[in-house]
Amino acid sequence: MNEHKITVRVRYSETDQMGVVYHGSYIPYFEIGRVEWLRKKGISYKALEEDGIALPIVSMKIDFKKPARYDDILTVTTKLKVYSGVKIEFDCQIHNESEELLTIAHFILVFVDVKIGKPIVPNNTILSIIKNSLQSN
Repeated sequence: MNEHKITVRVRYSETDQMGVVYHGSYIPYFEIGRVEWLRKKGISYKALEEDGIALPIVSMKIDFKKPARYDDILTVTTKLKVYSGVKIEFDCQIHNESEELLTIAHFILVFVDVKIGKPIVPNNTILSIIKNSLQSN
């Protein structure tokens, strides 16, 4: 399956004085989702970095529908949407325990060779995993 879900609990440090999650705190939630999506598929982000490959975000769009609050348990859903050459795109959602949609996001990331600082096509193993994931949509 091309979708991965993980839960996170909102920590006090991620909120403002009203107990509402600060908008910048959502980015790490989505990062957890993407990293765990990759791990579930057999791609270790740590191993990528050890092989000299980075996967930086080059574009993101986040729409906030409803607030998350201190101590909420959130479900982050991550789905690979597009692969094209050197970039991959993910759609993400965050729901609360009542299954209310709180936030939606779209991320574009690029495989980069750290030594030369340029985009690269990932190796055949990674390509195979990504292509197989897209076929399971």
